Amino acid sequence: MELYQVISDHCPDAIKTGEIKNQFGRKVAIDASMSLYSFLVAVRSDGQQLMNETGETTSHLMGLFYRTLRIVDNGIKPVYVFDGAPPKLKSGELAKRFQRKSEAQEQAEEAKETGTAEELERFSRRTVRVTREHNEEARRLLKLMGMPYIIAPTEAEAQCAVLARAGKVYAAASEDMDTLTFNSPVLLRHLTFSEQRKEPIQEIHLDRVLEGLEMDMNQFIDLCILLGCDYVDPVKGIGPKVAFNLIKEHKNLEAVVEHVEKSGKYTFPEDWPYKEARLLFLEPDVRPADHPDADFKWDAPDVDGLVKFLVEEKGFSEDRVRAGAARLQKNLKSAQQSRLEGFFKPVARTEEEKASLKRKNEEKLEEKKKKAKLAAKEKKEAKAKPRGTA
Repeated sequence: MELYQVISDHCPDAIKTGEIKNQFGRKVAIDASMSLYSFLVAVRSDGQQLMNETGETTSHLMGLFYRTLRIVDNGIKPVYVFDGAPPKLKSGELAKRFQRKSEAQEQAEEAKETGTAEELERFSRRTVRVTREHNEEARRLLKLMGMPYIIAPTEAEAQCAVLARAGKVYAAASEDMDTLTFNSPVLLRHLTFSEQRKEPIQEIHLDRVLEGLEMDMNQFIDLCILLGCDYVDPVKGIGPKVAFNLIKEHKNLEAVVEHVEKSGKYTFPEDWPYKEARLLFLEPDVRPADHPDADFKWDAPDVDGLVKFLVEEKGFSEDRVRAGAARLQKNLKSAQQSRLEGFFKPVARTEEEKASLKRKNEEKLEEKKKKAKLAAKEKKEAKAKPRGTA
């Protein structure tokens, strides 16, 4: 979330928020693995993942089925992208996650015996893991729904970014801000959230981010690495403000590392592999946009197949599954409309427009600082006031 903080502080104009219906007529590449994880965490009953009569988890299928219906109802054509094998550099991070999950599992067991419902819920969420079986079932469901999917060679976010960059889709949808670091022109966040969460869709535009930060793509990647990404640990004591200032002043991580080691103010982890991380962002292992796997289309749903899988095997309500399939068929017919933006090439901003945008961002930033200062002053004054006697 630290990258989001930097963007919202320095270039709020790069973030648009709006309702899901604003995305009507667009094709979107969705980070499937991230979505499945969020369904396993969020789609619950009495704090537990949903299960069918035979004890199989169904939260991921329930989430995928109904959220996909909502996305398609709003005129969006999704293509789901699944993670392949993680890059070697990520293995350290994955080992740490596994360790944290094992500890959380033990704490969850302990909380069952002695803890409160809130503690049990918290530790249970930390133990969530997307398994191979979850992924396989999700792909089976998407095929039956007529929704295309791709399995990336490694990272789903990197593959989503390639599709968006090639114009095969409008945006990459993920909760992971690293998607921008993989050079996706547009990132959509909160797209697969439930309607109950009432969170607006965030649309983040990379060109405006780079303009607002006054950085090129290489510097932006270095900033993201310095903030801590999936491949490297963050550096203790270096938060969003310090990271931003260090990259602005020293231009790249080599110079930042040299400066920091001389000053001794911060300590980098031993063998901090920032160069390898940078290479993974610049040259990720992805299928090119013209690869046969990236040639996707949306088909009519297999209604009988959906009933067999979701109703007979997984215990879903037949009425609801058939109603969902009917929505898919209806939307497939009406999804032929395209957005006007598909017919026009975006015009590059003039220098005057860039300068005006920079000025507006600076004004917004100044306004934000003033409000924060005023709020802090009022808080201080309120604390200093003697309390009235009863």
